[in-house]
Amino acid sequence: MAQIHELPALDLAAAIRSGQVSPTEVADHTLRRIESLDQHVGAFIHVAADRALDDARAAEATLAEASSGPGGAPDHRDLPPFLGVPVPIKDLNQVAGLPMRMGSAAFADNVAQLDDGIVSLLADAGTTMVGKTTTPEFGMPPYTEPDVGPTARTPWDLDRSAGGSSGGAGAAVAAGLVPAAQGSDGGGSIRIPASACGLVGLLPTRGRVSPGPYQTDGPGLGRNGVLTRTVRDTAALLDVLAVPRAGDIYRAPEQLGTFLAACDTPPARLRVGVLREPISIGTDVHPEALAAVDRAVTLLEGMGHETVEVGVPFAVEDWEAFQPVWATGAAAAPLDPAQEELLVPLTRLLRERGKEVTGVEYASAITSMHLLTRRTAQVWAGVDVILSPTLSGPPAPVGSMRDDADPWQDFLDQRAFTPWTSTWNITGAAAISLPLHRARVDDDGPELPFGVHLGGKVGSEALLLGLAAALEEADPWPHVAPAWERVDPR
Repeated sequence: MAQIHELPALDLAAAIRSGQVSPTEVADHTLRRIESLDQHVGAFIHVAADRALDDARAAEATLAEASSGPGGAPDHRDLPPFLGVPVPIKDLNQVAGLPMRMGSAAFADNVAQLDDGIVSLLADAGTTMVGKTTTPEFGMPPYTEPDVGPTARTPWDLDRSAGGSSGGAGAAVAAGLVPAAQGSDGGGSIRIPASACGLVGLLPTRGRVSPGPYQTDGPGLGRNGVLTRTVRDTAALLDVLAVPRAGDIYRAPEQLGTFLAACDTPPARLRVGVLREPISIGTDVHPEALAAVDRAVTLLEGMGHETVEVGVPFAVEDWEAFQPVWATGAAAAPLDPAQEELLVPLTRLLRERGKEVTGVEYASAITSMHLLTRRTAQVWAGVDVILSPTLSGPPAPVGSMRDDADPWQDFLDQRAFTPWTSTWNITGAAAISLPLHRARVDDDGPELPFGVHLGGKVGSEALLLGLAAALEEADPWPHVAPAWERVDPR
């Protein structure tokens, strides 16, 4: 068996069920690696060692009960699918009894009183909850450099950001601290760290993963999911999370069969639209980001799919009409004046702008979002999938985007870094980032990951996962960053 931290989540679950390794061995190994290595990547804001060991012991009791039948033969058919597998929670979600700071000094003393729905689903799936991963303040920017926790760094180059806002989650998985981590995505926040950390990151269709019972969909931008090293792990964890709840505002189209099974079914010949031009802002695109697209085109055509060049579905000005929705979301957090003073300049700027939005302006922005969705569907009606870079360049150097002196420039730089991802949050459709390409951007620097983005339609997760699994099989990516081997003591 490979070392515990090298196993994907499904393989680790199988090793636990077969008795090759025990849940407590896995928890001990994970906690030791976090203690020795997280100082380099800044993945965790809170390590829940006692909770992790309690979960592991409970998993061992479940295994023992499954093996106590007639003749002592183990019956694993009804075991939770990820029994004993460590999966941390992003610090925008509640875990009862643990701190929930949301990346903000304004909530430095906040402790959650209950488990969010997705936390309960992951617990029911048998996972071990090892801690809370780092996020920027309220999950707003695509970098993770909070004032109340460590900066999340990609293990591919520790001078570069792990992305955001699920940056801690991405760093934890890419550094081999855990095989999978929960994340959330309101404008690219799963797919951005997936690209920066060389991982798989899926944005599910709006309504596929319920925010209930305690959270709401709001304008429908944010969705929960996971970051993993393999497509199959992402699919299997989506099977865990895709549970509708009473009162859900949005419902994704019904999925026939499991998402994991979809990985074994490569889609029939597709028409793939190749988009190289940025959508939400005019910006330069790094040659290696475009090389990643070319690599994917070669693979897809080799599988028999058709690729055609396509253009952007709407103008930058149209995208900007939607901005009041984003600003109002920042303004919605209930804070008193003393807490306001503790916010970072970017959050204060967005809250100030959000508070200036009138009800009529907000309604108009929602209408703009719906019109963009219709226009996008019409412009891209002739293709099944849109292929683009995930990001306009390599993982960003730490500190290169955060600009406390000029938070508006900070926001513009964010848009230039992530000019594609938010479109799928607006339209409600599914999308996935895959770590197909790697390249050096400096002669003396390490290889860096460049994600490719496959944007689908509403309800297209099974198609995207089948296509992604075929790409992974045709052109496997490394599960550990080459540069990390100089830090990782193994």
